Parts: sequence; structure tokens; C-alpha cells
Amino acid sequence: MATIGKRNSLAIIRASQPGLYLDGGELGEILLPGRYIPADLAPKQKLDVFVYRDSEDRLVATTEKPHALVGEFGYMKVISIHPQAGAFLDWGLAKDLLVPFREQEIPLRVGDWAIVYVALDAQTNRILASTRLNRHLNRDTPAYRDGQPVNILVTSKTPLGYNAIVDNAHLGLLYKSQLASALKIGAKLKGFVRTVRPNGKIDLSLDAVGYKRVAPLTDLIVAALNMSGGKLAFDDDSSPVVIRQNFGVSKKAFKQALGKLYKTRRIAFTQPGIELLENSIWTPGARR
Repeated sequence: MATIGKRNSLAIIRASQPGLYLDGGELGEILLPGRYIPADLAPKQKLDVFVYRDSEDRLVATTEKPHALVGEFGYMKVISIHPQAGAFLDWGLAKDLLVPFREQEIPLRVGDWAIVYVALDAQTNRILASTRLNRHLNRDTPAYRDGQPVNILVTSKTPLGYNAIVDNAHLGLLYKSQLASALKIGAKLKGFVRTVRPNGKIDLSLDAVGYKRVAPLTDLIVAALNMSGGKLAFDDDSSPVVIRQNFGVSKKAFKQALGKLYKTRRIAFTQPGIELLENSIWTPGARR
């Protein structure tokens, strides 16, 4: 059966002038308007579609991808205000997403950007958004292990760093003392769990910890050296911002990886930059 507010793989029942009717199971036939039909559609192919209600409250499907599905958090722009209904967000779809006045933590204005939670209203079966994030966060202590990779949505700046939502469920914190540069609110990042506190909050990092961080990074540096003819213009003196932009890690992690490569005589420092030693060319990931 099709699920409202989610991606669904649905079979085609029949074609008509408006488009294709898809099998929504208990929800009945769901129209995929003609403008969304893939040009390379194959016979008996199932279609990956998003199901929602249009402006006339009819169930429809689209191959477009919204900025967030039901049950997810997203960062969206307010594009209009309805005096009776609330604020409408650019959701990435033809129909905008409503944040009712009752679901606004702080009144929204046109042009604002907001972190919202996307939900299916139990009474109307319509998709709505809410800026009252605390209502939708999981307050149970998560069973993450230290160093576990997670998905992060940056939500706000604090004196300590940045609050973030982890895996669309939990609250976490990125400490500014461990960041090479400022982060953008609404940024979706790959991160790692440093530790889970007794209160259930999560300390986060953009870098893996210890050897788990250094080992893959040494492979990445060597691969970059091989691709650039054995030399790179990066070393211990490179700026944290440049290192983050090129390798996606902190300067501390980069220096640790360079130190490991230098101690094992795989690179030399050319001041500035580094050079891959001729007797140390190896396949990334291989043990020596």
C-alpha cells in the first residue's frame, strides 16, 4: 500500500489523458500527472514516486523530491503568509508546505528560513510542518557507540557551538572549539558520535576519532598524491579552512595523518607541501 508523505514504488494500472494511474493499494488509484512521467519509462516498470495531497485535497504522485519527507526535519524558506492558515514554505514541490500558526514557535515572516519537522496530521491526513522541534525529538537515550557515523542537520548556534539534529531523531552538539570554520544553519553533514551523555544528548564531531580517522585519511592523502603526480601543496602549515575544503577533515586530523605517513617514510615534506617517496607508492587500503 502507498504511504502518504513517503517515497513509494508503485505499479501502473492504466494510462489516461491526465497521466498515469498508479496502484495505491488501500488508498486506491493515485494519479501521476503527465508532466512527471519519465521519458524512458519501460513496460511494466514500477515508478518511484512521492505521494501527497494537491491543492484540491486529492491524492497525487510526483517524481519530484521534496526537501524533507514525513518524519524528517528540513530547512525551508517562507514564501507566503495566509492570514487564516499560516506560513507556506518552498518544499521543492508544486504545492507549498503549510506551517499552521499553532505550529510556529516564533511567528514566521516571508523570506525567513526555518528548521521544520514534517508530519502527517492525524485528523486531516494532510502533510503539515512545525517549527516546534522539541515536540518531535526523541528524548530516549540513544544506543549509539562512540565513533559511530551519523547524519547531522545543523539547527542553531549556541555559545558552545552548534545544535544539530542527529538521524532525524536526537539532539546533538558540535563544539566550536573543534571546528575549523563556522557552519551554516540548515547544513546537512556527515558526522560522528563522540559520546552520549547520561541526559541523552550527543556530543558530535565532523571527524572520526583516533585510528578510525587517521587510517582512511592517509589513504585519501596518498590517492591525492598519486593523482597529482606525487606532489601536493598541502602540509602542516596549510590553513584549517583549506584543509577542510579539500579533505573534509580538521587540521588536527590532517596533521596526524601526515605524521603517520612521515614516520613510516611514505612522504617527505618539501616546505611547502609534501611529496610521495618513490619507494612508498602503494595501493590505498593495503597494509605495509
